[in-house]
Amino acid sequence: MNRTPHPVHPPLSELVALEAAASGLSFLANQPLSSVLAGPHGSRLRGRGLDFAELRRYVAGDDLRRLDLRASLRYGKPFVRSYTEERDRPAMIVVDQRMSMYFGSVRAFKCAVAARLAAIAAWIAYRGGDRVGGLVFDDAGCRAFKPLRSRDRVRALLAEVARANANLSAAQPDAPAAQGLNRALRGALLNAPHDCLVCVISDFAGADEETLRTLRLLAAHNDVLAMLVFDPMAQQLPRSGRLAVTQGELQLEVAVGRQREREPLAHFFSDRLRQVAELLRRSRVPLLSIDTAEDELPQLRRELGKQATAPAGAQRQGARG
Repeated sequence: MNRTPHPVHPPLSELVALEAAASGLSFLANQPLSSVLAGPHGSRLRGRGLDFAELRRYVAGDDLRRLDLRASLRYGKPFVRSYTEERDRPAMIVVDQRMSMYFGSVRAFKCAVAARLAAIAAWIAYRGGDRVGGLVFDDAGCRAFKPLRSRDRVRALLAEVARANANLSAAQPDAPAAQGLNRALRGALLNAPHDCLVCVISDFAGADEETLRTLRLLAAHNDVLAMLVFDPMAQQLPRSGRLAVTQGELQLEVAVGRQREREPLAHFFSDRLRQVAELLRRSRVPLLSIDTAEDELPQLRRELGKQATAPAGAQRQGARG
């Protein structure tokens, strides 16, 4: 992109322009062994499935694993089952735009990072020949888009992401975090019953045991990928100055230079991030961790196991938390 990405409210034009960034990226199974998508015996994402094509006589060179024993015994000669690869599969992009995402200490807010990740993920699926749909959720509810092999469907999904993002403001009150997250995952379960790629992009604020159960249900019949968006402050608070923390209309300033105030807050942030990461690992879905300090694209390339290009110099920008 020619213009600097918006730190809080990326417009639809910016999300649409990210189609070029999806070039060379893939969610398919042929990932390098170092990729988070690769398990000990291949990918943890199944990729597209196979459709049964026909039952035919065995010929030299056929894969013996496709030998149909029942048909071979019935006809007295070896028969194999042949398959064709599915032409496409549905991809559901689940995007978090709750008030918990309206936070950033450097470069960008979590909500902006999530919006751009959603755009890149949608374009990756579309350019890979898959149907694209999604679910955008905020504190008010969820809006679902049925997967279609259509550029207009991708644009409609991204338009809803941009709309939900633009509605976020410090004047909005928070809603119970777990309620919104679990409602969205239940919606994803209804819209992705089987053989889908489900990409969940969130800070996973409010994740609990119900979140864990729903993720496992999703992963039982789908490929699920979790993108955990977090702010660097969750790992290390600044050692001096005053930190403005907002929650809806409430705002509190904390003198982080004072050890007695800094340490409890640092433990709170780091423990919360650690608990969320541990819960996602327990769900046994591939986890990609993306922070708000660096450009999303090189981070995503690294997490997917691709060779990262050198990131552009990060332009630090103050942001209210």
